[in-house]
Amino acid sequence: MKFTAATATTTYLKPLFAQAQSPARRSPNDNIHLALIGAGIQGQGDTHTALQVPGVKLVAVADCYDGRLTHAKEMWGQDVFTTRDYREILARPDVDAVLIATPDHWHKQAAVDAMNAGKDVYLEKPMIHIYSDGPEIIATARKTNRILQVGSQRVSSVVYAKAKELLAAGTIGKLNMVSAYWDRNSSIGAWNYSIPLDASTQTCDWPRFLGTAPKIPWNAEHFFQWRKWKAYGSGVAGDLFVHLFSGTHFITGANGPTRAYATGGLRYWKDGRDAYDVLLALFDYPQEFNLALRVNFVDGGEESEGFLFTGSEGQMAIAGNAVTVTRVPPATEPGYTVSTFADAMQQEYLKQYREKYPIQHFSGEVPAATQRFAAPEGYSDSYDHFHNFFNAVRNRTAVVEDPVFGFRAAGAALLSNLSVEHGNAVHWNPEAMKLEKA
Repeated sequence: MKFTAATATTTYLKPLFAQAQSPARRSPNDNIHLALIGAGIQGQGDTHTALQVPGVKLVAVADCYDGRLTHAKEMWGQDVFTTRDYREILARPDVDAVLIATPDHWHKQAAVDAMNAGKDVYLEKPMIHIYSDGPEIIATARKTNRILQVGSQRVSSVVYAKAKELLAAGTIGKLNMVSAYWDRNSSIGAWNYSIPLDASTQTCDWPRFLGTAPKIPWNAEHFFQWRKWKAYGSGVAGDLFVHLFSGTHFITGANGPTRAYATGGLRYWKDGRDAYDVLLALFDYPQEFNLALRVNFVDGGEESEGFLFTGSEGQMAIAGNAVTVTRVPPATEPGYTVSTFADAMQQEYLKQYREKYPIQHFSGEVPAATQRFAAPEGYSDSYDHFHNFFNAVRNRTAVVEDPVFGFRAAGAALLSNLSVEHGNAVHWNPEAMKLEKA
């Protein structure tokens, strides 16, 4: 039997939650009071999405740049409390939960402080900046009984849920390899964010921003384009690889790789940054599959992201808000290579081969080789991720990306940075979530 080429049949997936156009009317006491810590591009974008979930009200914002605090009041009302010091937010009894979207090197301390203050936490990815961050965040969440959701929103996506279902059903047979990529071709995509004209030590709290980072003189690029430096961010591994790991782990059920090898460099954006703009990495998932990842920030390439899951009976691709499965039929016979044998041996071999593997005849309708499952137009996995978080806050239920899942995703991603730094393969125990010696 052979599958015929066919146009992909598309099935539209149903969103997990109906997205509200505006918050539902509720009594003030029924609202979850949210505070934002880190009101940059990601923080403001996250907050706009979070406030679409019914019953959520923003009450406070913290940021080290005064202009963002001014803009927070412009967007969300003059009654929103603003401060440079997030500890003032944590001291407020009217704050139920915080959304942390600071530079990576502040993730651990802000999250630990928030949980110790009795607040639930939505923490942007990557959960960690250095490996010691992970155990402390996990221990604090358990000690305080606080909810912490890590912000890799694709684990809440109906597309990824469908991919997980298809893989578990054996749609592409046994999984052997996963390839994933995230490429950008723009200056903004390479973290060259705009710097406000009033940027100075008067409008920006430079010492607070630096925190545990090396103490250097005021630098507006470091403040507003922090992802370009390892002291504050985690490079493409922490910004983008971590999404690919969280997606892979969610779909496959794997806890992480045991070995990683990576290479990369600064190929285009030679502007003083020390975070690579090209990164390639290979990861071993013993007894399961191999994972290959790449990120390319070099201007001129195609701007896209996606996954390709390769199995023994087909492939499953994720691109945008759709998953496409292309199946091949399982082999009914192994085939033969007898042309170099003597004629008599060829005839005898083929006679015995056909006795063991008779020719099969197929009649009837040939199924389509390709199926496509797509989210409806305008679907937002970020909305579903926040909906899941606020539902957990309200009902004290489990989230889809707790700190253990978040540490395993970020810990795996940051193996890439370690491998490049050491110039060789690095080893990781995904069960114990610890680095290991070779």
